[in-house]
Amino acid sequence: MARVGAAEAASRLPFRHNVTLTVTLAAGTPLQPVTMVLDTGSELSWLHCKKSPGLRSVFDPAASRSYSPVPCSSQTCRTRTRDLPVPASCGPEKLCHTIVSYADASSIEGNLSSETFQIGTTARPGFLFGCMDSGQSSNPEEDSKTTGLLGMNRGSLSVVTQMGLEKFSYCISGSDATGILLFGDANFTWVGPLNYTPMIQISTPLPYFDRVAYTVQMEGIRVSGKILALPKSVFVPDHTGAGQTMVDSGTQFTFLLGPVYNALRNEFAEQTKGLLKLYDNPNYVFQGAMDLCFLVPLGRARLPALPHVALMFRGAEMVVSGERLLYRVPGLVKGNDQVHCFTFGNSDLLGVEAFVIGNHHQQDKWVEFDLANSRVGLADVRCDLASQRLGLDS
Repeated sequence: MARVGAAEAASRLPFRHNVTLTVTLAAGTPLQPVTMVLDTGSELSWLHCKKSPGLRSVFDPAASRSYSPVPCSSQTCRTRTRDLPVPASCGPEKLCHTIVSYADASSIEGNLSSETFQIGTTARPGFLFGCMDSGQSSNPEEDSKTTGLLGMNRGSLSVVTQMGLEKFSYCISGSDATGILLFGDANFTWVGPLNYTPMIQISTPLPYFDRVAYTVQMEGIRVSGKILALPKSVFVPDHTGAGQTMVDSGTQFTFLLGPVYNALRNEFAEQTKGLLKLYDNPNYVFQGAMDLCFLVPLGRARLPALPHVALMFRGAEMVVSGERLLYRVPGLVKGNDQVHCFTFGNSDLLGVEAFVIGNHHQQDKWVEFDLANSRVGLADVRCDLASQRLGLDS
């Protein structure tokens, strides 16, 4: 992992992108290095605190002089946990017990705790996080590579709220290379002008609306020059809050509600006839939600020129093109062909009542979360070159 330059170390961090985005920090006294998944879709930051055979990296609270578990009788436990999807409870040791569950059916639990975290070169004592000791993972191999998760949404316990951030940005490299996480203003001429879309906020509690997510308003989808024939109303949250559009760095792919997904799926399949050979197996669904797949010859070096897909937001758009539209399924070979699947999935099949914009489609884009002005900014950038400019590549 690259060393962060001393001048602006507190506001700028490198991260690694593979399936997830990971950033290396340090926690405890003395400091212990920890690798955490950068997740704008989660509130509570947490670390694995109990050794198990499948984990490569674990934070040891017993080895830290500054570690302190939060009692369930405290004001912190009673009030700061109000935005968590699962309410905190009182554990057998009278500690503030937290459970975090995710859309992929994985979950983890432990105690809310206080610790000194070092972010860049700045020490932040009293940082609240989950010290987790048990859970269930849907992807143990991927989870074993990190110590925990960095919660970056707008909730009371998130990094954003605890640090008092008014703005942060990231740039995800299109390859397994160093990306950028920046706290504060970018002010780099090479980023270029950003197109902004307003954040959508609903103050009334609704059963399916995540009030602390980064929600924007999608207004349509275009495949090459053709806008899908869908009413704008299908992109607007309904009276239950279902149908919000969330920008989520912790989810790999992009998921769309059924009617929108089906329209995009059918149009992409239609426009790629003659370019790609359909994998015609109705029983195969990649990752439980992606059912448009193709057969690509094993010896083929490059995919054919594909129609681009533009996600149209109010005031901005996110264009996905080329190889980011298809993902090769690891290890799945049919005869002389590899299987590649369309990188948009059906939210309905996951049981998620929302549109979720994942990190795969945010690659090579400067993404700015401007909380002070309640907006999200987008610009196309070569993130690997941006990392080199800032001296963050290894």
